[in-house]
Amino acid sequence: MDGIDLHRIPHESYTDSGFHGVEFLPEDFREAPNETTMRVNEKYSSLPAEEKGIHIINIRAIEDIGYVRTESTILNSFSQDPDANCKYGLYFRDGKRKVDYILVYHYKKSSFSRTLTRRIHFNDLGPRNIKHDQPLPGKGGEVNMDEKEPHIDYHEDDKRFRREEYESNLMQAGLELERDEDTKIHGLGFVKIHAPWSVLCREAEFMKLKMPTKKVYQIHQPHGLLKKINSVIQKITEPIQPKVAEHKQQTVKRLSYPFSREKQHLFDLSDKESFFDSKTRSTIVYEILKRTTCTKAKYSMGKGEGRKTETALLNKRRKCDKYGITSLLANGVYSAAYPLHDGDYEGEHVEPNDRKLLCEEWASYGVFYKYQPIDLVRKYFGEKIGLYFAWLGVYTQMLIPASIVGIIVFLYGCATMNENIPSMEMCDQRNNITMCPLCDRTCSYWKMSSACATARASHLFDNPATVFFSVFMALWAATFMEHWKRKQMRLNYRWDLTGFEEEEEAVKDHPRAEYEAKVLEKSLRKEYRNKEKGQQLPEEAANKWRQRVKKVMAGVKLTEKEKLTWKDRFPAYFTNFVSIIFMIGLTFAIVFGVIIYRISTAAALAINSSPAGRSNIRVTVTATAVIINLVVIIILDEVYGCIARWLTQIEVPKTDKSFEERLIFKAFLLKFVNAYTPIFYVAFFKGRFVGRPGDYVYIFHSFRMEECAPGGCLMELCIQLSIIMLGKQLIQNNLFEIGIPKMKKLIRYLKLKRRQPVDYEEHMKKKQRYEVDYNLEPFAGLTPEYMEMIIQFGFVTLFVASFPLAPLFALLNNIIEIRLDARKFVTELRRPVAVRAKDIGIWYNILRGVGKLAVIINAFVISFTSDFIPRLVYLYMYSENGTMHGFVNHTLSYFNVSDFQEGTAPNDSMELGYPVQICRYKDYREPPWSENKYEIAKDFWAVLAARLAFVIVFQNLVMFMSDFVDWIIPDIPKDISQQIHKEKVLMVEVFMKEEQGKLQLLETWRDKDKKKGENCNNHSPRPSVSLRGSVSSCHSCHVEV
Repeated sequence: MDGIDLHRIPHESYTDSGFHGVEFLPEDFREAPNETTMRVNEKYSSLPAEEKGIHIINIRAIEDIGYVRTESTILNSFSQDPDANCKYGLYFRDGKRKVDYILVYHYKKSSFSRTLTRRIHFNDLGPRNIKHDQPLPGKGGEVNMDEKEPHIDYHEDDKRFRREEYESNLMQAGLELERDEDTKIHGLGFVKIHAPWSVLCREAEFMKLKMPTKKVYQIHQPHGLLKKINSVIQKITEPIQPKVAEHKQQTVKRLSYPFSREKQHLFDLSDKESFFDSKTRSTIVYEILKRTTCTKAKYSMGKGEGRKTETALLNKRRKCDKYGITSLLANGVYSAAYPLHDGDYEGEHVEPNDRKLLCEEWASYGVFYKYQPIDLVRKYFGEKIGLYFAWLGVYTQMLIPASIVGIIVFLYGCATMNENIPSMEMCDQRNNITMCPLCDRTCSYWKMSSACATARASHLFDNPATVFFSVFMALWAATFMEHWKRKQMRLNYRWDLTGFEEEEEAVKDHPRAEYEAKVLEKSLRKEYRNKEKGQQLPEEAANKWRQRVKKVMAGVKLTEKEKLTWKDRFPAYFTNFVSIIFMIGLTFAIVFGVIIYRISTAAALAINSSPAGRSNIRVTVTATAVIINLVVIIILDEVYGCIARWLTQIEVPKTDKSFEERLIFKAFLLKFVNAYTPIFYVAFFKGRFVGRPGDYVYIFHSFRMEECAPGGCLMELCIQLSIIMLGKQLIQNNLFEIGIPKMKKLIRYLKLKRRQPVDYEEHMKKKQRYEVDYNLEPFAGLTPEYMEMIIQFGFVTLFVASFPLAPLFALLNNIIEIRLDARKFVTELRRPVAVRAKDIGIWYNILRGVGKLAVIINAFVISFTSDFIPRLVYLYMYSENGTMHGFVNHTLSYFNVSDFQEGTAPNDSMELGYPVQICRYKDYREPPWSENKYEIAKDFWAVLAARLAFVIVFQNLVMFMSDFVDWIIPDIPKDISQQIHKEKVLMVEVFMKEEQGKLQLLETWRDKDKKKGENCNNHSPRPSVSLRGSVSSCHSCHVEV
């Protein structure tokens, strides 16, 4: 039976009991064919097994592909005001059931898609090839059935099959669905999902969600002096506390326990609507969506062209055998899946909600000085995002003391600038030190006093205080890690995550859909090869029974007995290794190209510049080269992020946790090399392999390696570090985060504007909540947010000896970053699915690794890049009067200009106004009048030994101090460990009291039963009553009990 026109069915027909659950149009509806078609939704609900006569009533004239549902009915709902009760999409059409999740899909309308029709499919198991469609009167009138049927899109049919089967399986899992295709965004359909109370209870028990019980206990409060100090601190910090209820200090706490349907009496279920908040409800629905699969759909492809594509579709289907919502999204069956925001965050008549509160007290730049409402963030976005913002807040707070000490170190350099003897000697015109040319032929001799400004500026960052600051920052990093661990434990206790290990392991071991598809593909390939072997070899009688067993077991999951081995993954591992090596090589090649640019540009400017411009050549070349490096770093960062994700996908990790960790490791490795390679070059390689006058080292036989300034490379390292750090923060972290989402939003708006309906009433109607949220940017995970902060942490700790102001700039950036990220999460992104987590995962290990590496790098920066060690060696070994006078002359070697190689001497040797016979260069070498002229002097080896000794002592001393800080500060605060122990004791007491109550109740029942029995035995019957009567009366007495 197919396509029945309900207006042509006699009244007796549609009142028959065979049409259970069918909602027909009112009689006056057909009398108004010219009225505007009313907005209609499709509602899903389950029917009892005996009421399965009608399975689908479709109210839109979309080409059906003939799939028969097994246990569901789509009901119509007609309403005069469709948005009156549903709060613009936050509830179902009945205004009672809350929307917990949204599925979005694209669909194509046929030429008569605006005509309302009903199609009724009976529950028959035969072939689905009978189909008739008759339109209802309304907008558009009758449809000419003699028209040629439009060309069928088999790909769209495939998607529609999967959607119908998947949604049917969701309803079998207990979820309630409602579809809406009559939206303002044409071509998009929305499926609203609601989880009823029974499903929430079942899933909460499966997921072992800790829920608050009725038991309330007192939180330990400080006493005495500590209590007074806390009260003073609270009064002082009251203006910077957010005005949210969740942030107020709690004196009592509800005891939490994993939810159990058998122990519902332990929990406070007085308000079932708010017992599971929106974050928990969406998490539960998402778990159901992930594990629900669509594996039974078959295709009715017809003939001709459809048959050609059938094999490909079936093969694709077999590969997607166990896919849940993730694979359906990847294959385009659904275009989006997300939970809804709580409501609008701005407007005059907006109802109070958590999103609006977060926008006012957290996501506003006007509250940058306030603490974050972390508990409210966790309540709305979940523990994983809450932990990220808590970590970012702790990191930003810890930057305050580091910034203060960095400013003091910088001010100390400013104050002692005029007292620095080496820089004063370099600036003294009376010394008349003539330096050797910086390049061949085109460069001439120059006076050391021309580098006076660079020498004075380098003292700001190259002074004894920077050594102290390096030690301080190493201890700061260790203290920060310990402080975060303690803060994390407090949050775990407050958020009831103390017993989360088993659940985390269960989630971690759950295979990804892509992994199962790969295993299934391997199993099918193996099965196909076995079949081919079976056809080639004659089947022996002894193997017949085995073959039969294999055929019977073919329905068992093939993925259970197969797994991906290293042989299966070897091509992916080899591709990963080669790709990572290639990209690291690409980064080195780009840095090498910038080095060539610096050398060639310096030579070109030396030829064409005026004498005044030649003094600024070094600064000009350095600044332009750093800007080039910055642009390349920003571009490669985006490229490397995409490549890291692709490399991780081809590895096919088994679990989501493994996928995330591998992706983070690859992305961090590539971005770390990309960001720090130019800085490493300036710090440790520039000026180290130059050679000497008359025997320089050349690149490509034409470019001479560049040298450091007379004051050392530390000033140049500071310029490089500051420009890259500030540029990345300003451009990549802030402008990109603000500009790119707004640009994407504008593009989506312009695309949707082209699809706007001509109908004015439809154009002017207010969008539903799920339509508004669909236009927001999808949540892409926390990896980009963590990554930019970890790279910044590297800038703050790795080369802090060369740039003491790095913590200050990081602090200023993070104050903006917190509010920028908060606004992005609240206003620009779809609401992410709440994920439970008790720590920040692999990021903590990366932070610890960066902190350890920072100690080593700072030791080498102080020892080899700065002049700290050469000054100490000169002061204690070579100084005649115990001062730094003569240090500059001691670090310069002599060169006789007659020893220049042919073609390398300056073209204009008289530029200084007098002939030059001896020039100076920075190195420890023998003079030309020595027997071993230009050989390395003993002073060089003395300085090198002192440098290596300093590295060893500094590294071990600071490492020991960091480990001591780690050891002396306990990971778990004492009060938190006491509260956790108290919770365990209270939980035992609750169960003991419950057991005692049960025993007392049983004893009471037994006593009553015993008393009733005694009363029956002591009862004296009348003589005329027979024994039977006595027995029956006693029996009746027991029955009453």
